[in-house]
Amino acid sequence: MEQNFKNHSKYVKGYHLVLSFLIVAGTIGAIANFYHSLTNSNHYNSALLLILFMIAIILFWYVRQFPLKAQDRAIFAQENLRYFTLSGKLLPQELRGSQIIALRFASDEEFEGLVNKAIAEKLSAKDIKAAIKNWRTDRYRL
Repeated sequence: MEQNFKNHSKYVKGYHLVLSFLIVAGTIGAIANFYHSLTNSNHYNSALLLILFMIAIILFWYVRQFPLKAQDRAIFAQENLRYFTLSGKLLPQELRGSQIIALRFASDEEFEGLVNKAIAEKLSAKDIKAAIKNWRTDRYRL
C-alpha cells in the first residue's frame, strides 16, 4: 500500500486501543474500590491496587515516549545527511524537530524546496505533510 497524508499514521490496536482501554477501566475500578474502602478499615489492598494502576499509566506513557525520542534522533541525523547530500549544507537551525520529522516524507525532488518553505512560512508539521506531492514511505516508525 502506498503511503500518503491520509494513511501515514499508524496505530497498533493491541497497544493503542486494547491496552489503553484496560488501563483506563482498571484505574477507574481501582479508584472506585479505594473510595469504597474508605468506609471500612481495610485501605491497604485498595491503595496498593490504585498505586499499581498509576504505575501502569506511567509505564504506558514512557514505553511509547522513550523509543519515539530515539527514533526522532535517528530521523534528525538521516534528514540532515539527506539535506547535506542534496544541497552541500546542513539543515537550517531554524527548523523545529516536528518540521524535520514531517519533512522525512518528502521526495528528494521537493525536499529542499519544502525546507525553505517550512522556514519562510513557519509551516506546522501537518502543513508540511499536506504540501508533499510525492511521498517517501516510512514504514519503520510506529
